[in-house]
Amino acid sequence: MSTKFYYVLIAIFISTLAYTQNMQEGFTYLETGQYAKAASFFETVLKTHPINKTAQLCYGRAVGLLGNSKQAVGIFTDLLDTYPNDFEIQLNYAESLLWDKNYKAAKSYYETLIKENSTNFAALLGYANTLSNLKMYDAALMYVDKALEVSPGNQNALTSKKYMYLGYAYQKQQAKNYDAAERLLKDNLTLFKDDKDTLLNLANLYVIAGKFDDAETTYNTIANTPENKTLALNGLALVNHLKGKDKAALNISKEAYNTVPNLNDVKLTQHTKERYIQALIWNKNYKKAQVLIDALYEAQPNENWILTLRATINIYKSDFKKSVADYNRILENDSTSFDGNLGKANALKALGKYDDAYQSAENTLKFYDKQKDATNFITSLNTSFTPFWETKASYSFDNGDNKAFAVQSKIEFPTSTKFKWLARYGYRTTTNKVTNFDATSNDFSLGLAYQLLPNITFTGTAGVTAAKANTNDYTQLVTDLALNIKTFKLQVLDIGYKSDIQNFNAELLNREIVMNNLYANYNLSTNFNLGWFTQYFYTWQNDDNARNLLFTSLYYNILAKPALKAGLNYQYITFKNQVPTIYFSPKQFNAGEVFVNVIKDEAITKPKAWFYELTAATGLQYIEDDSSQSTYRIQGKLGYKFTERALLNLYGTRSNIASATAAGFTFNEIGVRFKWYLSGVPGFRR
Repeated sequence: MSTKFYYVLIAIFISTLAYTQNMQEGFTYLETGQYAKAASFFETVLKTHPINKTAQLCYGRAVGLLGNSKQAVGIFTDLLDTYPNDFEIQLNYAESLLWDKNYKAAKSYYETLIKENSTNFAALLGYANTLSNLKMYDAALMYVDKALEVSPGNQNALTSKKYMYLGYAYQKQQAKNYDAAERLLKDNLTLFKDDKDTLLNLANLYVIAGKFDDAETTYNTIANTPENKTLALNGLALVNHLKGKDKAALNISKEAYNTVPNLNDVKLTQHTKERYIQALIWNKNYKKAQVLIDALYEAQPNENWILTLRATINIYKSDFKKSVADYNRILENDSTSFDGNLGKANALKALGKYDDAYQSAENTLKFYDKQKDATNFITSLNTSFTPFWETKASYSFDNGDNKAFAVQSKIEFPTSTKFKWLARYGYRTTTNKVTNFDATSNDFSLGLAYQLLPNITFTGTAGVTAAKANTNDYTQLVTDLALNIKTFKLQVLDIGYKSDIQNFNAELLNREIVMNNLYANYNLSTNFNLGWFTQYFYTWQNDDNARNLLFTSLYYNILAKPALKAGLNYQYITFKNQVPTIYFSPKQFNAGEVFVNVIKDEAITKPKAWFYELTAATGLQYIEDDSSQSTYRIQGKLGYKFTERALLNLYGTRSNIASATAAGFTFNEIGVRFKWYLSGVPGFRR
């Protein structure tokens, strides 16, 4: 080798070494996650050394990690054209496909690399991450374990494994395979003891599965780490709300809210404020909640989480139109917003705009596949429009020796959210061995219900009653026409006309007394738990008698779960003619009572669970000028929901109130009721 050539080689080596040392600054930027600085650095290098492979590779990584995935794919594609067999460039090209979310292409390419080098850590980990993104979690976990065999304890691989477990558990959760999801999360905890992310996912799983005690235990575990306590308190507040302990939820949330001045995490601060305001709303402390919401809105008038809070409080206050307006603003900001789409669905449902409510709920599922709350909302809405058959059989008796057995069946068949067909059939036989009267009646009617406007629904039925008694057989036309009107916020008015036959006992049925009724029902609710219901009937009969009946009830909602209310009832009745030997018809009747009612509504009861209702009342009644008489009334219902489509319940009542039968009577009734939805979904949505 000539001396001249030797010196040239030395010069090239020294130059390359210096150049590599100069690029160390860029390498540091990459290693520390300063991708913008790294991209700028290597872009500058490439201006003077455009074909330097290392600089091109590092520049590709910088722009890819910065989010410009397509540009990175292009850079590595060009490098592969120049260096087709360079394994390092191949690895970076495969990773750029991951950044670009082209997972299928990445999967195929990584498989080629692994065939070439089955023990390369980067190839194994990249392939595992690709499989994870494709939700092929079993295979992903197998390959991340292979990567860890090559590089035991590697932090990047361990982090990937943790998130694979979380993703796999979420997949099982979405499929409602809660036990499998729980096992995966607990397996993750054996690898990553007390990991916050895993514990939060486990607590959320328990909430979704309705295992509130387990959720509470998990949040308490999270709270054992001081820096996570506020986060855990927010979760505990929600769990207590779901358990029906709203006061406890507010106390817990207040404790978390008091830590806000010491929080440095913006998202946690927001979430804590949000939960506290929600807790105030749950406890119907609307005034204080509104003050906090208004202050937040004034500072940040277009933030979705603040608009959601304002929409939520208006939902609770039944200002549904205001809620829809805020949800629309949320969706303008972010069309994928979960709160915006599902919240709007709930508000539209309350406004009677059912088709629009369906659309909003389905929009939610487009962005959040199989999301439980949205799925449950659609299921509940479907139930409202699913055809059903209901039948009940009852036996009644009183101390006047009247006995009756009755069977009633009805079918409702909706053909749209606005229209449904109605059909009813009733059979009743009644006897009295003392008076030696017996009678049988068959009732059949057909009708329809039609939503004229979102707040007005018309219901009309017409049919016949065919009766056979001791001395009289006849057929009478009967009808029931009504309008249900949601007049104003928290107010409902029913007005209608109804004709029917007096059929309490055999003797009355034999007399063929036709009752024509004009009636009105008015219910007023409030945002402070007080309610008022009033009913008025004006009745004229074909025996030239007439009746006025007024019933009014003032009640207070004490608890929400189970629903518990107590109140005062008053009833006034007057008849034009007094015919006491035929039926109870005082010139003046007054009755007042206090009552307590507790109910677990069948509509919110889950399958394979019990529902119930119990009402107890006592008071005084005054019949014309007679002395007061004490009264009592006990009504109960106990049922079981077998599936979403079938339920059965027993019911019974006992009362000595004169208006229920006649003066001095004690009335008893027991019965059984069965309800079955004829299909899983409305016919018009199949």
